[in-house]
Amino acid sequence: MRSLLLAVALALGAGGKVAVAVAQSMRPFSTYRQWHGETRLSARLDYAAGSLRLAAGRPNELYRMDASYDSQRFVPVSDYDAAGGGLEFGLEPAGGGGIRVVSQHQLRQTAEVTFSPKADLALDVALGAVDGDLELGGLRLTDLHLSTGASRTVVRFSQPNGTRCQSASLTVGAAEVSVLGLGNSRCDRITFEGGMGKVLLDFAGSWTSSSQVDVSMALGELTLRLPRRVGVRITLDKFLASFEPEGLEREGTSYVTPGYTTAARHLDIALRTAVGGVKIDWVN
Repeated sequence: MRSLLLAVALALGAGGKVAVAVAQSMRPFSTYRQWHGETRLSARLDYAAGSLRLAAGRPNELYRMDASYDSQRFVPVSDYDAAGGGLEFGLEPAGGGGIRVVSQHQLRQTAEVTFSPKADLALDVALGAVDGDLELGGLRLTDLHLSTGASRTVVRFSQPNGTRCQSASLTVGAAEVSVLGLGNSRCDRITFEGGMGKVLLDFAGSWTSSSQVDVSMALGELTLRLPRRVGVRITLDKFLASFEPEGLEREGTSYVTPGYTTAARHLDIALRTAVGGVKIDWVN
């Protein structure tokens, strides 16, 4: 008993040393590959917790990730298949790590991820409890699959996509998600499936082609930010959801913008909601 009390006293008295030991569990991790003329990359990014920033990077680097991670709770992963052009990387939970109670600052994992704007990119991102900022403008995105847990995530297309995107699929749980500049994505089909939370889908952008969009929202608040210069049609299947069709005209089971049939570009949205509300905002 005396030895145990002495050990506890030493641990409590050495406050600075304990703090240093916890801080040292945060370790740096970097992985990257130089661009060697690759024309395509299929990347899977798993990021369990922390802060994530993703964007276009240096043209001469196919990909890069620089992270600071909690080595007692997570492990870094990086596996590139040069023959197949496939990449799997990120931070995953360590097996049997348990839960430690320390300060938020000490647990604050961070990661910066970039991809070359030269290679066509099929991107699959799985996020856990993450504060995410994904800037996809300037990349050559051919396909996008994004799934999130209890996260706060912003996805941006601040510039037009460098190539045609076949499809974008976004699945979110109990989250706050904003997807901005979808008119720059150049995606033929966009699918969004939301569980509960607050969601903004912003369709501003250059609009060089038409797009089909499927939106399903179970519970929460959904805002659709629509461009005035594109012909918009919304087909609504709702249950206990409020809908404010400002700027739209009723046409059978759909709502359309005036002059929809003569518009050069079309945005067709199939919308399914349950408990919650749908709000329309307009942008030029």
